[in-house]
Amino acid sequence: MRKSCLLPHPGRLRPLLAVVLLVLSISGAWAQQQRPAKAVPAVVPRVNSDGRQTTNVLADTSRAARGTRLVSAIDTSAAGDSLRVGAEVKGDIKTTVKYSAKDSIRFDVQKKVAYLYDEANVDYGDLSLKAAVITVDYGQNLLKANGAPDSAGKVQGRPVFKDAGGLYQAGTINYNFKTRKGKIADAVTQQGEGYVHAGIVKKNALNEIFGRNGQYTTCNLEHPHFHINATKMKVIPGEKVVTGPFNLVVSDIQTPLGFLFGYFPTPGKSRASGLIFPTFGQSADRGFFLRNGGYYFAPNEYIGLRLTGDVYGGNAEAFGGFALRGEMQYIKRYNYNGLLSIDYTQRPANLILRSEALNTNVEFRRPRSPKTIWINWSHTPTPRPGGGRFSASVQAGSTDYNQQNSFDTRRYLTPSFNSTISYQKQIRNSPINYSLQLSQNQNTQTGVMNFVLPDVSVQVARQYPYQWFGIEPKGRFYDQFYEQIAITYNLIGRNEISNSEQPRLLNGGVIPVIGGTATGRTIPFDFSNLAPLLNNAQPTVQHQFGITLGNYTVLKYLSLNPTINYGESWYFKRLNYKFEPEAQAVRIDTVSQFGRLYNYSGGASLSTNIYGILPIKGAKIEAIRHKITPSVSYSYAPDFSRNDNFYESNLNLGALRDAQGRLYNQFGQQNDITRNPIAFSRFIGAAAGNANGRASSAVTIGLQNQIEMKVRSKNDTTGTTPFEKVSLIDGLDFNTGYDFAADSLNLLPLAVTFRTQVAKKLNIVVNAGFVFYQRDSTGRFINEYLFNQPKRRLAQLTTATLNLSYQFNPAAGTKKSAVARDVAPANDPVLGNPVRVDPYEDYVDFDIPWELSTSFGATYQDPGPIPGRPNRPRADALTVASLNLSGSVKLTQNLRVGYSSGYDFRSNQVSFTSLDFYRDLHCWQISGSWFPFGIRQGYNVTIAAKSSLLQDLKLNRNRTFQNR
Repeated sequence: MRKSCLLPHPGRLRPLLAVVLLVLSISGAWAQQQRPAKAVPAVVPRVNSDGRQTTNVLADTSRAARGTRLVSAIDTSAAGDSLRVGAEVKGDIKTTVKYSAKDSIRFDVQKKVAYLYDEANVDYGDLSLKAAVITVDYGQNLLKANGAPDSAGKVQGRPVFKDAGGLYQAGTINYNFKTRKGKIADAVTQQGEGYVHAGIVKKNALNEIFGRNGQYTTCNLEHPHFHINATKMKVIPGEKVVTGPFNLVVSDIQTPLGFLFGYFPTPGKSRASGLIFPTFGQSADRGFFLRNGGYYFAPNEYIGLRLTGDVYGGNAEAFGGFALRGEMQYIKRYNYNGLLSIDYTQRPANLILRSEALNTNVEFRRPRSPKTIWINWSHTPTPRPGGGRFSASVQAGSTDYNQQNSFDTRRYLTPSFNSTISYQKQIRNSPINYSLQLSQNQNTQTGVMNFVLPDVSVQVARQYPYQWFGIEPKGRFYDQFYEQIAITYNLIGRNEISNSEQPRLLNGGVIPVIGGTATGRTIPFDFSNLAPLLNNAQPTVQHQFGITLGNYTVLKYLSLNPTINYGESWYFKRLNYKFEPEAQAVRIDTVSQFGRLYNYSGGASLSTNIYGILPIKGAKIEAIRHKITPSVSYSYAPDFSRNDNFYESNLNLGALRDAQGRLYNQFGQQNDITRNPIAFSRFIGAAAGNANGRASSAVTIGLQNQIEMKVRSKNDTTGTTPFEKVSLIDGLDFNTGYDFAADSLNLLPLAVTFRTQVAKKLNIVVNAGFVFYQRDSTGRFINEYLFNQPKRRLAQLTTATLNLSYQFNPAAGTKKSAVARDVAPANDPVLGNPVRVDPYEDYVDFDIPWELSTSFGATYQDPGPIPGRPNRPRADALTVASLNLSGSVKLTQNLRVGYSSGYDFRSNQVSFTSLDFYRDLHCWQISGSWFPFGIRQGYNVTIAAKSSLLQDLKLNRNRTFQNR
């Protein structure tokens, strides 16, 4: 049991002076007889600041009493009692003092010394002291604390001292609580992410620490794995640690690594601006380098800006290049947060340092663009009801940037990137919401970029016309028709800009075009190409109306859903066609002219659900249920090809003939090919689409199947849920149709999809397409059913895909391993990279002994009836067949190996392969990757301290695609 006391009194810091005043106030007789072994109760009068006596408090100082006392420090100079010996000592206590000891509290009044034994504790304001023994000399304002040896001679209860300067653990503490200065032996204190050890420490009133024979480390062990050894050291809490000459010690082994002075920032909770020291090294192809040097600027608590760069020495004849990076992170609580980074790199176009040694290095990869740039921007707002929402997700830059500079495998293999900046808002008390969006997508393989600047959308939620006229719903059968009629509206305005120019062809290139091209081209993004890029823009406005006529029950079990659609597209560019007899070709002119294109369509769908149950009543299986969902739908769209505002259908091609010498058709005339006219769209390639070139009147038929099994639950112990459902077939769907308006090939292909999951691990997805018509010798479909040929058959397989995926994981259920985890970032071997040096710390799950993810994909494409020839081999029906593997294996408690690989059965080659490992070394870590094949062949190994404060304390060895 503890003894404690609360002593409020004005004055300076004298934590235990109040204890002495308490003793002087208890009993003069007790002081003369000195009988500590016997409990002596005393009534102590409380005296206010004006001298008036208040409620008495009972005090007990014996060891037998294990209670808590509440006593006030008093001044008896005006009280006139017998304890005036203590009245002459004026206290400097400003606030309540709390003290306690597990064993006893002993007072020596003559020497003015108090002793607290066994788990002694003193709290005064922001000062806290805990130790086995605490001695207070209130005459000299000294406080001393030290541990006590146990029966085995081991020191227990070493002093722990805490004040505004931090937390200190020591062998012995001497502290003057009046001057706030102290001397600490064998001290250990934490400053930021680091720990300071020192043989002798002196502390001044400003909480600054001066130490001799000091050690600085980020290892939290009493005997650290490594430390920076210095004879002199100064610590300014929350700011920095400065040392004299120092050297690095690893596992008690002195190393020559060091410098004439040391500077280690130890920022507190708030961020601070400062220099980012670069790291040096040598690249195999670009010479010596300094990387990631720069400055971090923190103007306030909302913004942090990092400016860094790299420079490569190259050789005497050529400069090795440089890189510049800017990264700004911003956050405003309850409003938004974001990250913006811009990277610019410039490297030599050719290999400037060549090795004359015989080796098996992969050839140098020549960059497509020596100057590259990349922009990343993410902005995420905090959702607010009724407010607008601005968000951004931008990933854009040079086509060759990731292939030249990124060590991230995912980014290196990604063929395309998308960017979006948008603002959305719902108008309050209105069914209208609008959005403004800027988007961009780019293909890093082809260099094609498409922009939508801007994309404006205004949407009106579903409206019921009967409500506009104030009609109340009655719910009667004959009223349900108009009550279910609903209208939706969507306005879309887009301006598309692309650097890809499509080929200028008519009818697949068989009709000559003046200035026509058989292939397209990609316009490089440059200020000099701004005019052709803007000429390639296509602004459009779309009006989309959807009319729902309701959902009705027919014949008790059938669900009927009719719909009507109407849309308009407004264009601001128009294509004009003219046949030039002299050139025997067609001239196409693009003119700026407003054009209005409209279309409408209608249809209806009929569907129902059919259930079949097969009772089994077995030991584990209760029943099997088969759900069938048949559906029939009809859609109609008129023919707009004869509308001269939409299509050019009366173009007279004169005597122009095709390759077989046949005349091309002329509108309204008989010709050698067909009676139907050739129609050319006046808005070809426009973003909003075209009106129907011919009529469509089609019936589509669908049949969906799902099979489930009802089994007894293994996890039910209460009988409340004795059964559970297990899916045998998630879906077996058939879809086909018949187009009445088509002049041939009316029966649409049959699409089949099969989906299932085996043991909740193996996912199987199969897609197949079948046709019902024959082919001629050239592979084109003809209007003859396969059933009419000599070898009759109903349909022929034309396309098929198979996808299998399996997850091997010994852990299941609610275990930690079953929880979805983010993918760990790739190990970046760049020295001094500002990203975390322990990338796997939050991702590696050492509770899983092993895990494996595997997937297999295959694609079949019917090559047609054309036989192969020596100079023209027949196309392979199996176009894609690949196997991918990834996973990890736990070798020890702190060592894990990951892998990712695959095999392409079409090319008989191993796909991209990487082997990763991670080893936890307490305050250090070792991580590495090995890429044994491909253009990225190489390796990197990094041993580094975990603390971000010592991120430059690392050793890296790498051989990658960037420095072969």
